[in-house]
Amino acid sequence: MGKRGNPQDMTEAYYIGLMSASGYRKKDMAKPVIGIVNSYNDANPGHKPFREIAQYVKEGIWAAGGTPVEFGVIGPCDGMAQGEGMHHILPSRDLIAASTEAMASAHGFDGLVFLGSCDKIIPGMLMAAAHLDLPALFLTAGAMLPYHECGTTYCTSDLKEAIGKRRKGDITEETFDRWRTKMCASAGTCSMYGTANTMGCFLEAVGVAPFGSTTMLFCDSEKIRQSRDTGERIVELVNEGKHFSDFFNRKSMANGIKYISATGGSTNAILHSLAIATVMGLDFTLEDFAALQAKVPVVGKFKPSAQPNINTYHQAGGVPAVLSTIRNYLDLSVPLSFGGTLGEFLEHADIQIDRSIIHDVTDPLYPHGCFGVLKGNLAPLGAVVKKSGVDPKMYHHTGPAVVFDSEEEVRDYLLTQKVEPGSVLVIRYEGPKGGPGMRELSIPAAMLVGMGLHTSVAMITDGRFSGATRGPCVGHITPEAWDGGPLALVKTGDIIEIDLDANTINVKLTDEELEARKKDVKRPDHKATGMLNAYRHGVSGAEKGAVWLYRKDFED
Repeated sequence: MGKRGNPQDMTEAYYIGLMSASGYRKKDMAKPVIGIVNSYNDANPGHKPFREIAQYVKEGIWAAGGTPVEFGVIGPCDGMAQGEGMHHILPSRDLIAASTEAMASAHGFDGLVFLGSCDKIIPGMLMAAAHLDLPALFLTAGAMLPYHECGTTYCTSDLKEAIGKRRKGDITEETFDRWRTKMCASAGTCSMYGTANTMGCFLEAVGVAPFGSTTMLFCDSEKIRQSRDTGERIVELVNEGKHFSDFFNRKSMANGIKYISATGGSTNAILHSLAIATVMGLDFTLEDFAALQAKVPVVGKFKPSAQPNINTYHQAGGVPAVLSTIRNYLDLSVPLSFGGTLGEFLEHADIQIDRSIIHDVTDPLYPHGCFGVLKGNLAPLGAVVKKSGVDPKMYHHTGPAVVFDSEEEVRDYLLTQKVEPGSVLVIRYEGPKGGPGMRELSIPAAMLVGMGLHTSVAMITDGRFSGATRGPCVGHITPEAWDGGPLALVKTGDIIEIDLDANTINVKLTDEELEARKKDVKRPDHKATGMLNAYRHGVSGAEKGAVWLYRKDFED
């Protein structure tokens, strides 16, 4: 029986009456009532399939003896929000978590199925699932069709880099216009290994989503079967009394982080892991993440860091193939929400692995993880870079700073000025508070690649980069400039040294010189109104996951 709707409790009359008005019968209310948290909308291609998927999940819930109740949450698209709209993207993660908590708690659902695909939606839903600790499962929409042209395969990250190619004159306006309309070829998540697919695959790796659900094409008939299976399984979990924490905990999260590192995942995964750990009440730091990810070799790289796209990855074996490959680095005792343990699954599953795409651990692409967590006088609390997306010749780079106080300034510079090889582009006041919203500098970073400068020019910021960013791009520099971090003290012409082998980032100035400059620091006029004003005054630093509404120090 569900938590609500007991006809023997006269105080439930109001609940029964209003549920009846929605078309539910008394016997429906006596069953486990499952909330379907649906981020469907027409604006986001990664979420457009959920209108249909939700119906199949409902079929599974009804078939297993449960009662489905669907409700919506926001699902903004990072790609469409580039520039001004990006201020609202990271805050949306906490809003999604909070709105899910409010709806699920207000209505007393017995279990939840989360339908989400993209960059901040999956992490926000994970935060809600961890906080509520109800029986919960996740299902993603599947991947976008890659675009093929004259024997070459393209995806969304190629479109971003095309901006730089057009700026440089390497492609014609006709080609640029054709790519703009055709390269994003269908609904589904962008067919690259950005944050969306990193976090979707993370769900599979930790055991709370069906294997293959993220990497398969959105139109694969298996998605229909997965949807029904997920609906049936959530009712079973409710009846078994299994909570989300039975499957998603420190052990499974460690497996997920190792998986992300082994596949060259998104730097945003660091931010989200820290935030989810905060919600779970775990003592988990940036240093903990760095240590975990460094334990595993990188065995796969995908668009834009390499040619294989997400569909290619799926055909090569997908998440199960990588987990099987790195099994000796994982805790195989963790239970999977669809049954059995990870070890049992890997022992009995028929996993076919294409070793030209997914390397063996004896032949890794990199021996010690895909990320670099850097520290130094520019980042006393840390900064992050995806080393697996950087040309080795840029692992050590020293050059003069060119300083910008916003994304708009560096975009204008890239479009109108000559970028000198060897320089370090410094974009500051784009952190969680300074932006506000910790915007990702996806377009400037892609332009740098498209202009062929990613092997001679570095870019550093207290903001973020896209999960699909490649090149020597160091983000999450903390403390951020708005909070008086050392990035605020840098001047154009200062010499900056980045060393990915030593995990350091420094400006070649003495402590005395840095201290003397503090008196001249003046924040730019980055206005914040409404939600963004509340965010600026409540968000934590990036080294703690940039958590807003779920900060633990708010609880007292």
